[in-house]
Amino acid sequence: MDNHLDFLLTNAHVLTFDDEFHIFNPGSVGIINDTIVVVGLTDQIDKAYTANETIDCQNKVLMPGLVNAHNHLSMNLLRGLADDLRLDVWLLGYMMPVERQFVSPDFVKLGASLACLESIRSGTTCVTDMYYFEDHVAQSVANAGLRAVCSQTVLKFPSPDAESYEEALDASRIFIQKWKGHPLIVPSIAAHAPYTCTDDILRQVTKTAIEFDVPLHTHIAETAQEVENSIKEHGMTVVPYLEKLSFFEAKVIAAHCVHLDESELYTLHQFNVGVAHNPTSNLKLASGVAPIKQMLNIGLNIGIGTDGAASNNDLDMFEEIRLAALLAKGISGDPTAVPAKTALTMATRMGAKAIFMDHLIGSLEPGKRADLILVNINTLHNSPSFHHDPNSIYSQLVYASKNSDVEDVMVNGKWLMRNHQLTILDEESLIAQANAFAKKIDKFLIEREKSVLSKLIAIGGASEAESFEVQAKVRIVDKNSVLESLNKPQIEILYHRHYHEYDTYFQFDDPNQGLLRHREDEFLSDDGKKANVRYRLTLIGPTREYHFPSDVLLSRSRFLAPAIHSLRFYKEYFNPSREIFVEKDRLRWRILFRGTEFYINLDQLIKPSLGLFLEVKSRTWGRKDAEHKASLAKELAEYLGANAQETVTQDYIEFILEQPTENQ
Repeated sequence: MDNHLDFLLTNAHVLTFDDEFHIFNPGSVGIINDTIVVVGLTDQIDKAYTANETIDCQNKVLMPGLVNAHNHLSMNLLRGLADDLRLDVWLLGYMMPVERQFVSPDFVKLGASLACLESIRSGTTCVTDMYYFEDHVAQSVANAGLRAVCSQTVLKFPSPDAESYEEALDASRIFIQKWKGHPLIVPSIAAHAPYTCTDDILRQVTKTAIEFDVPLHTHIAETAQEVENSIKEHGMTVVPYLEKLSFFEAKVIAAHCVHLDESELYTLHQFNVGVAHNPTSNLKLASGVAPIKQMLNIGLNIGIGTDGAASNNDLDMFEEIRLAALLAKGISGDPTAVPAKTALTMATRMGAKAIFMDHLIGSLEPGKRADLILVNINTLHNSPSFHHDPNSIYSQLVYASKNSDVEDVMVNGKWLMRNHQLTILDEESLIAQANAFAKKIDKFLIEREKSVLSKLIAIGGASEAESFEVQAKVRIVDKNSVLESLNKPQIEILYHRHYHEYDTYFQFDDPNQGLLRHREDEFLSDDGKKANVRYRLTLIGPTREYHFPSDVLLSRSRFLAPAIHSLRFYKEYFNPSREIFVEKDRLRWRILFRGTEFYINLDQLIKPSLGLFLEVKSRTWGRKDAEHKASLAKELAEYLGANAQETVTQDYIEFILEQPTENQ
């Protein structure tokens, strides 16, 4: 037996967090290279061992480094970007647009480096990350000396580092092969979330994780809306849906798990899924509170995560541990729901199990890696100390200690911080670089917020090509004459549709922004039953109208986008000054009249109740084409039996806005 050590940490209050929760006070820990070789009482170990460096810990707490079970490290560069918003508005309206614009290898390296320094100062020695350009994240983490599970993200949308999910899957395989076996980095693959992945993506990431025997990182049931959408789309809640796809055959790390019922929790336990509890992020985004007491009773392995700094807004694991304990007590009404010792275990040994690394880290035991921290509890806010109950030390750490009490941090046998002084990376330089990035993002958002069109394009799916319409609109009394006229010889019907339409118009203080319309189109079958529903956004742009002598209108430009989010999302994202609701029943025909294509609409305006209108429309791209079609449009309206004296020269919304208030 080799009795000579590289480091001997002595005279410490040692919390091992092993299976028996051994405490040695005063205790010592001996280290050779990257491994703990001995743990025990100081008076026994100090006599038996010599060391290259012996460190008097002055009765500070010596414990395993904290495990942050879920993070997006590079989002440290987005801290405070958009706060006090709902999750979907925050994520889809701000985070993803900014990420599409700015996330690059340089971005992720800087953000990850900042996060590593913050993590070290907070006593975190291992992080579980999910982001883009994960190879660069892994390199930054390794350079900082931290340990990490690094997960390359795959999702169905184009992302900053992949135009398609196939490209992201290929990148994941290359990433895993490169980092597999690294002393600090465990490569992983991340299916971002069930709602951002297809069945095929979920199957393929599972297959990849199993093939390489690496963790599969994901978000599960973070919001109630996610669960509701899963039921609508798949006929079942999130966990059964994933089980059906054999997703849990891999080593799954599931972040959040807020909205799960008891049967789903048992399913996670059955498949040994690790849960990452993110109390601050879940509260800040009003996602809810995970059923931690139930999870513990069932026997799930639960880790604690900060989530990214964009939704927290810090990486302070001491704060997260305390909140995890207090929150469980508050929602259960049981002060014993999550004791201090359990909360700390979730951030050490149990957290290591949740990310499938408990064979290496999470406790101070011979054979484990030397990932440890020294915490000074001899401070004003932690005085006095009581010793009648051995468990009081855990209470002190959870309810009174702060991350600033962490004085020394070691990972893999190397000191990353000594007496509050970082031994690696240049903190001041990184902060200056972060502030320079923030100025660029600020400029982008300031410009974007000036324009409704820019905001529409930012959330994706908008067609930036303008379209113009020639339209003739005539008030009519009886639709039967129009229906009969459609059979006249000069009209060729290409197709016919029946819709019920619900339009919500957003009006803005600046009239140059135009009007944004959210439309719910119900397709009705021949028997009048709803056959399908379509949602669309139309930005009716700044006024560029032209009235032809024939009272035919060349309408303003339109930018189109699918409405893939809720109406509530768009209200909160665009923040209009006024909303106008219009409901109508529409019969539509696409026809040819004298070789020119037109759309004919028979519209019954229900709300407000303004009667029946015939609308003749045609798309146009030039002034000469517009003049020709304007002449034909008026002629077609008359051919269908409309009275030119009843022509309306505004779009519906303008006509409605001019009506007395009681009609709106």
